[in-house]
Amino acid sequence: MAKSADKAGKTMQTRNDVADNAKQVSINVLQGCLVDAVDLYNATRQAHWNVKGPHFGALHVLFEGFYNILHTGSDDLAERIVQLGGTANGTTQTLASQTRLPPYPTDLYAGMDHVRQLADRYAMVAKTLREGIDQTDEAGDADTADLLTEQSRAVDKMLWMLEAHLTPDTAR
Repeated sequence: MAKSADKAGKTMQTRNDVADNAKQVSINVLQGCLVDAVDLYNATRQAHWNVKGPHFGALHVLFEGFYNILHTGSDDLAERIVQLGGTANGTTQTLASQTRLPPYPTDLYAGMDHVRQLADRYAMVAKTLREGIDQTDEAGDADTADLLTEQSRAVDKMLWMLEAHLTPDTAR
């Protein structure tokens, strides 16, 4: 059975001239962000499929828009890993063992319960993206830092939209 090229810190050969140490930092940061993004995508789909209540129509459409944005974003993260010579790993087994997000409850139905649960997770992902921006920038990979900045802006906007559904005393 073939092993992943970057399991032991190795990368595939590429003409990309980002320094090797920066590539390794970026690949590790991107892999963590990829896992979290796919997990958040799945949580958002779970909410989309099962939301009930007076806000059903608006939330169903909102969640669909969010998981479409997350789908594109996770693809961008995975492709950047490969551009740097790494192996993007988004298998179910990897997601289950490496996600930094808490499990999404499968017994939720009320719209605002989904909004609260998703808002917590979007905030976690936003924080991790910002940490990744700093790490990859410090390592010398401005392009990855830029990609993570783009993702951070998108997640922050989705978080803002979720929080706008909550009353001020429940937004945090």
